[in-house]
Amino acid sequence: MGFQQGLSGLNASSKNLDVIGHNIANSGTVGFKASRTEFASMVANAIGTASTGNAGIGVQVGAVAQQFTQGNITVTGNNLDVAINGNGFFKIQQPDGSFAYTRAGNFKLDDKGNVVTNNGGKVMGYPMDPITQTRTASTPQPLVFPTGAPIPAKQTTSIKATFNLDARAPDAAGDPSATPPIAATPRSTYGTSLNVYDSQGVATPVSLYFQKTGTANTWDVYDRLDDPNATPPVVATPIGQITFDDNGQITGPAATPPATGFQLPITIAPPTPNPNNLPAYTVQVDLDGVTQFGAKFAVSDLTQDGYTAGQLTGINIGADGTIMTSYSNGVTRAEGQIALASFRNAQGLADVGNNLWVETFESGQPVMGVATEGAFGALRSGALEDSNVDLTAELVNMMTAQRAYQANAQTIKTQDQVMSTLVNLR
Repeated sequence: MGFQQGLSGLNASSKNLDVIGHNIANSGTVGFKASRTEFASMVANAIGTASTGNAGIGVQVGAVAQQFTQGNITVTGNNLDVAINGNGFFKIQQPDGSFAYTRAGNFKLDDKGNVVTNNGGKVMGYPMDPITQTRTASTPQPLVFPTGAPIPAKQTTSIKATFNLDARAPDAAGDPSATPPIAATPRSTYGTSLNVYDSQGVATPVSLYFQKTGTANTWDVYDRLDDPNATPPVVATPIGQITFDDNGQITGPAATPPATGFQLPITIAPPTPNPNNLPAYTVQVDLDGVTQFGAKFAVSDLTQDGYTAGQLTGINIGADGTIMTSYSNGVTRAEGQIALASFRNAQGLADVGNNLWVETFESGQPVMGVATEGAFGALRSGALEDSNVDLTAELVNMMTAQRAYQANAQTIKTQDQVMSTLVNLR
């Protein structure tokens, strides 16, 4: 049986060299996981007999075990490159419709806006409402972005204003009989402006002017200035009033239910010319952040929720897999969230090439989730996970496997010499 042992050793050593060579060849492959050859002894036992004196019949390859240890993370600067730092696999829909899993995050956009792998597989994720930034589905779907057509315009519905009106301001009408006389305060003294957008994304400038009245803690609000040179002359009228309590906190105007807080509705007329005859629309000015303190008039925040149409200009992926898209109109919104999968027995996954694994009975079914939740790791945008192959260790293993191969060959040679001696006995 000496030949059998030696031959099994040669086969096992050859398989080990194949595995080592495969690891070395993929030392630069993104997301690659090294494998390890695990051996098992072989014995020939008859049923019911003891094996104490059995020398065994050689060795066999018990398993080629994948090593799912973390690879180093290398920064690339490409926002579509994503590395998993910790547990998890990306879920990929292959061109034939089946699903596979990978650690390689070198993603790209195809001509239809799909996030894909190098072999055309679609990256799966959860779609999100760009306004509320919440998931709209519990089942992962292919991630798609509007790369060709612009996102549509959004009409302004609200303005958020945060500013302070000077509590020291006198009545804007002034008092010429006072000593010394108090001059009238120009309406433009306390004013601000911003652009709002109609349903077609056309910008309209909106101005707000605040004028202290003769009533304590009360300010008139205007949306324009007087223009005596216009034909006919324009005499501005207040569009509302803001009132405060003695502590400088706003008390009115109250929002129209079911809205809460303090709001001032203003009517916006489309700019002239208006070739499409768009109707006027109402915008609610949120005044919850307005105060009246003894400090200079200052606007700390003035934003609105409308925008014109815009083209996709950039994509950034957060640590939790949320994909934020930037558009030429200045809008940044969440378009989706990358899905991650984990397995009870990752070593049971079947390697199908192209940095992909598929589930098997041994691996169990995938548990889906997102990065930073539960046992899933975090994502790093603009980086890739390197192969976890340790070249130094693999080269040492290769030398060891080579010596084992030589030793097994020597046992065959020695056995042949013994057989030759027996044959030549006279």
